[in-house]
Amino acid sequence: MEIDLIFKIAAVGIIVAVLNQILKKTDHDEQAMMLTVAGLVIVLMMIIPAIDELFGTIKSVFGLW
Repeated sequence: MEIDLIFKIAAVGIIVAVLNQILKKTDHDEQAMMLTVAGLVIVLMMIIPAIDELFGTIKSVFGLW
């Protein structure tokens, strides 16, 4: 796994957390929830290729092809 991916995930998490707090302080709870869900979807889209690579490696190591 690349360390760059970890930094990208951390950056998305920090940005979402800060914006979430700002939205909650201004009584925009619905938008804060949608922002959290959008952040989760973004992170999932970032790690799907890494998970696919992991499963490919596991299949090749154990000869499951």
